[in-house]
Order: sequence, then C-alpha cells, then structure tokens
Amino acid sequence: MRILVTGGAGFIGSHVVDAYVAAGHEVAVLDNFSTGNEANLNPAAETHRVDLRDQPGVERVIAGFRPEIVNHHAAQSEVPKSVADPGYDAHVNIVGGLNVLKSSTDNGVKKVIFISTGGALYGEPDVVPAGEDHPVRPLSPYGTSKFSFEQYLGTFKRTFGLEFTVLRYANIYGPRQDFYAEEGRVVAIFASRMLARKPVTVDGDGEQSRDMLHVGDAATANLAALERGSGGIYHVSSGIPVTVNDLFRKLALLTDYTSSPKHGPRRKGDVYRIALDNSRARRDLGWEPRVDLEEGLSLTVDYFREQVSRAPA
Repeated sequence: MRILVTGGAGFIGSHVVDAYVAAGHEVAVLDNFSTGNEANLNPAAETHRVDLRDQPGVERVIAGFRPEIVNHHAAQSEVPKSVADPGYDAHVNIVGGLNVLKSSTDNGVKKVIFISTGGALYGEPDVVPAGEDHPVRPLSPYGTSKFSFEQYLGTFKRTFGLEFTVLRYANIYGPRQDFYAEEGRVVAIFASRMLARKPVTVDGDGEQSRDMLHVGDAATANLAALERGSGGIYHVSSGIPVTVNDLFRKLALLTDYTSSPKHGPRRKGDVYRIALDNSRARRDLGWEPRVDLEEGLSLTVDYFREQVSRAPA
C-alpha cells in the first residue's frame, strides 16, 4: 500500500513508519519537525516538511503522493500546553486535522487511521480498566480536541465515504521519546535523569496510575489497523494500571538510582487513575501487547543509557 504518516518523524510515528516499511509498504512522512527529529526518519520513506495548518502544503503532499491510507499521528499532544493555550491546541488538532481529511477525500484516500487518546478522554473513569463505550468527559482541551476530531471522522464517512479506524492510545513509552521534555513523558524523564544522577520530581503524591504500553506494541497495532477495524474505535493499551511511584521504583532498580524523589504539585488537566480495556482490539484487530512492563522498561533504559552517554555535559 501507499501510506502517508503525518507526524512520522516523531517518537511514535517514526516507529509506525519503520513497521510499515519493514512490511513492504511505500511510505511518505508529513511532519513540521516542531517535535519530530530528523534522526528518527526512515531513509526508505520520502519526507515532506509541512505543517498541518498549511492547507495548500497538505494538499500538495497528498495530491502528489496519492496515498491509499493516511495514518494521522501529527498533533499537539501536551496536556499542560492545551490547558495553557486551548486555541492553539484546537488549531492544530482540529483545523489542521480537517486539512488532512479534506485533502484525503479530494484525492481518493480510502481510509484514515487516526491516533486519538484514551487517557485524556474519560476524565476520572467510573471503572478501571475503562472500555471504549465509557462516557467521554475530558479534563483537558487536548482530550476535547481529540474527541471532536473523532466526530468529524464519522461525518466524513457518512458524507464522503471515507473509511476510518480510531486507535485510542494509552501512555506510550520507549526508544526515541524526547527525554529533554519537561512535561508528560514520565518514563523518558525519569530514566534519563536517573542515569545522569539528577534529581527526579514526581507530580503530586505519585499514587496516580497510568496504562503504560511499549512503542513496539503501538506500532504493531497500526499494522493491524491497515486492513481491519474500519469504522471502529479501539484501545491500544496494556489494560493494567501502574502508579508513578511504582514506575519510579522499577526504574531506580534498573538504573541503580539511590536518591529519593522530590514531589511537586499535581498537574491541572490530568486524571488520577486510568487504564484501558483492550479486549475489543484483541477481538477485532487480532492485536495484543507482547512487551510486558519489566521488559519494556529495561529496553528503554538501555536506549537512554546510550543517549545520556552521548549527551553534552
């Protein structure tokens, strides 16, 4: 297939590009490199430096490459940034996404695989793990923008016949995650700071829990969604809640880190406890996570150990 991956230079998107290329597909990347990294790019994929908000640029790429599938990873994905500037979040995630959808319908794209969020949609869930049919009540503008775009997908299918599959991600971690970031990347931040023997700060009391999934498992879910799951919404998750304090302890053991964490304020817009039921993806996509938390954290620490050793003092 000919597949365009928006955000294909980013942490997760680049792993998806690698998986598509390895499976023999012809792949192009659209990315503005605001958070993407040229080092992540697969040399077998053609690259277009375009912002989602640049409607003529998006149209030019899709009209030129003429993909059968558009895999839409590109987004403003930081919860705190969405709280501070909800207008910017909506401009990228809704208006920019609509540029992709309109160009897709105008140029014969058969299907869009949209990367949504599980952790930011449901607010404080009534049950853990939560299913895809759980009431949607986001605490952040980021969650609201993702859910709004899911509604646009339904509209474009009904009106234009554009097929779609929605993958609602849990908290994805693993190699290539930006460990210099200040927000939202708990494994990358903890691992890199522990390896550098720097202080580690835990937001709130650390008993907030997350559903952690290795990026390799996210990539295989995107492979499964190419030919399955049309019109469906699926959790890509482990289904298991793990507290931030547990992550700290596991990573401290892997890095021989002996200092105690500092504690900061709880972040606005964050849910306290979340995990996502993945049984629908197992049934309909034939997908299941393969990398357990201990193995995934070990692989991730090995990656960041190499990165920290290369980083300037």
